[in-house]
Amino acid sequence: MAEAHPNIAAMDPVWDRITSEARQAVADEPLMGGLVHACILHHKSIEKALSYRVAAKLASNEMSMVILREIADDAYADAPELIEAARADLVAVFERDPACHRLLQPILYFKGYQAMQAYRIGHYLWQQGKQDLAYFFQMRISEIFGIDIHPAARIGKGIMIDHAHSIVIGETAVVGDNVSMLHSVTLGGTGKEEEDRHPKIEDGVLIGAGAKVLGNIRVGHCSRIAAGSVVLADVPACKTVAGIPAKIVGEAGCDQPAISMNHMLGKDG
Repeated sequence: MAEAHPNIAAMDPVWDRITSEARQAVADEPLMGGLVHACILHHKSIEKALSYRVAAKLASNEMSMVILREIADDAYADAPELIEAARADLVAVFERDPACHRLLQPILYFKGYQAMQAYRIGHYLWQQGKQDLAYFFQMRISEIFGIDIHPAARIGKGIMIDHAHSIVIGETAVVGDNVSMLHSVTLGGTGKEEEDRHPKIEDGVLIGAGAKVLGNIRVGHCSRIAAGSVVLADVPACKTVAGIPAKIVGEAGCDQPAISMNHMLGKDG
């Protein structure tokens, strides 16, 4: 069997599409050339582009972009699952957000996507016992993106945070795969208890704008939380809850509410 030529790079259709969109963006608007080249076209892979983008956004007089980029590069090299999650998040945003027309957009412009990738590096640092660095990431993510996620929180892949303003996710919160949430969502505690005190959000849940889910409660898979609701008790799978305090008002309305992004409450919820 003939050996593969050493100069032939592994195929990456997602990255190929992103770079193609980047070249088209520069052709359409030359004034964007500097940004697009720095963030996309100067890099050979999505992980290199993301490490640059995260470092550029979080850098400050307290921590240089060079150091932050080294931290991100090391994290991606040591934990390939971070890139797997980044790709899943990217596809989630592209498929669920009607304002997203290109894979390029979340990397360049969408703070929800950027903040999630920065959180993932912070969570990696937390798991490595580098808690002060992880807290630094949390601080800068909050300052830059307006999203406050404790680095110990456990969040799955395929996450879409739309508009992504004033998101709060506490230390012992757990979020499953393929979850969608809108702005001003809080996954918080109910007091000063120090043990497991934050919500557990199962796969496929849709959380509407301004919803508050408080305490060590479980939100079942593929359920919906209506905008503005305050959830203080467990939510069964595949149900819609609404109100203050939230109560079951019907079925979830479809098999995958987080993917369909259907927030309308009908006769079945």
